[in-house]
Amino acid sequence: MAEALVTTFKPILGRIHPIEQISLIPSGNGRYEVTIDDELVYSKAATGEHTTNEYIIQKVRVRLLN
Repeated sequence: MAEALVTTFKPILGRIHPIEQISLIPSGNGRYEVTIDDELVYSKAATGEHTTNEYIIQKVRVRLLN
């Protein structure tokens, strides 16, 4: 997922945009959380399901438009 985020958003790295930080946080047993500027956007522990790279990329795109 980290590679997908970097590849997708590499063209805007270093430019001014509304996102300061995207974090992938491991929480054990294959679970992880994704935050954008400390706002939780996905938690495998909460959903019990894996997400897709596309889902997280879409969440980032929405935040970029705000």
